Amino acid sequence: MRDLLLAHAGSDAPGLAFEDRSWTWQEYVAESAARAHVLRGLLDPQRPPHVGVLMENTPEMAMAIAGGAIGGHVTAGINATRRGAALAADIRRADCQILLTDTEHLSLLEGLDLGIPVVDTDGADWADRVGAAPRTVEGFTDTAPTDTFMLIFTSGTSGDPKAVRLTHLMPVFAGKMLVDRFSLTADDVCYCSMPLFHSNAVAAGLAPAAAAGATLAIARRFSASGFLADVRRHGATYLNYVGKPLAYVLATPEQPDDADNTLRIAFGNEASDRDIAEFGRRFGCVVADGFGSTENAVVVSRVPETPPGSIGRPADGVAVYDRASGVECPRAVVDATGRVTNLDDCVGELVNTTGAGFFAGYYNDDEATRERMEGGMYWSGDLAYRDADGFVYLAGRTSDWLRVDGENLAAAPIERLLLRHAAISQVAVYGVPDPLVGDQVMAAVVLRDGATLTPGELESFLADQPDLSPKAWPRYVRLSTELPSTATNKVLKRTLAAEGTSTEDPVWVRWDRQQTYGLLS
Repeated sequence: MRDLLLAHAGSDAPGLAFEDRSWTWQEYVAESAARAHVLRGLLDPQRPPHVGVLMENTPEMAMAIAGGAIGGHVTAGINATRRGAALAADIRRADCQILLTDTEHLSLLEGLDLGIPVVDTDGADWADRVGAAPRTVEGFTDTAPTDTFMLIFTSGTSGDPKAVRLTHLMPVFAGKMLVDRFSLTADDVCYCSMPLFHSNAVAAGLAPAAAAGATLAIARRFSASGFLADVRRHGATYLNYVGKPLAYVLATPEQPDDADNTLRIAFGNEASDRDIAEFGRRFGCVVADGFGSTENAVVVSRVPETPPGSIGRPADGVAVYDRASGVECPRAVVDATGRVTNLDDCVGELVNTTGAGFFAGYYNDDEATRERMEGGMYWSGDLAYRDADGFVYLAGRTSDWLRVDGENLAAAPIERLLLRHAAISQVAVYGVPDPLVGDQVMAAVVLRDGATLTPGELESFLADQPDLSPKAWPRYVRLSTELPSTATNKVLKRTLAAEGTSTEDPVWVRWDRQQTYGLLS
């Protein structure tokens, strides 16, 4: 990563943009180097050179990450949505010697005993130190491609976040691949509103900008209502996303001039088929959606012939295995209605049979690393199945396997089916306990802005879906204004499942085996 950045150290082309400010690449590299010099003087060489950063997407955050690349220390991205003891645990788990933050986030640290210096990068002392530091890039510790560049915490949708070791090799490979794939040049503007403490923003936002010498235009945080104005302000030609941002943007009222913008490519993962097509149409760009995790060991890519509902074709070595038996699952058998008839057999876990890929292990968590690498293969924790042509279909996380009336059901296919309804913008399907045994299906839905949905309309829609198993009809439907999510826009189903029907949101219930819904009192 140092090499990618230093290649532009003498360039007067725009390198970093934020709100109404901009820095040339020469200025961006020099300012980042100054911060690396300051931190080198503060770090104890006898301890792991880990610097925590607790900030949103600000110039200081972008310079802290680049400073780590130049200075050879490890930047630990601390999730700015974590709170209290959980936040302190993340900082300790990453072995941070120093924590860089800003005035906006200082209050999150009140009452926490971190045992390390906390630096307010908005303060006069930091400004004085950085101002007096040299802007040179020489004299820092050498780094190798397999050395740790950053510690990135997993999103925590299925348990406590774990710190993934992100080597220099991964973002360099990703950045160069994206530059080649989308023909990015120094004339492009890479717009990044995804949090820079997560791998998507680093590998799909910062890295391609550095690889191409393009401008990295950052937004403090993602805003559905502010998205288009930001694209136009910066002249953005490329953006990265993860999770549900496309759905959030599409839920805002469409305007006749939405396609009047500079955007050419939107690259990310986890968007629905409908949102991919609609976003491309509405904003006049190409949406390239793929599949990957923070660990970057399993990759699935969409190709032009990808069928509806599929996330694409797996990379070499990626397969679907049954963890209990350790053997590959058979392909899905689909009946005339489009329903998979052998879910019990064909659904398994997405694995990398060739090894770890770019996964370098979890920091300070050998047990979790061993679990991921059982049998010498990388086990993703993502449930999936493959059709006869080898295309992959997600079935959810391993916690999304529901047992309803003695039959196994996967959450993701039910979610894809519900998203066919034009009024529904977002949906999460999860299990709630059946009073007798197993689970009952519950779906939380968010409607598009201005859309309405009645129980009768939903009943008619579900009845018209030939591939909907009778047992997959949601017993409960929760109408929410928003779904709880991580900082990377991934839905926290465990929060929804824990709440069950104990919510102030309206909940419709389908009694026994009837197909009619009534309001749960």
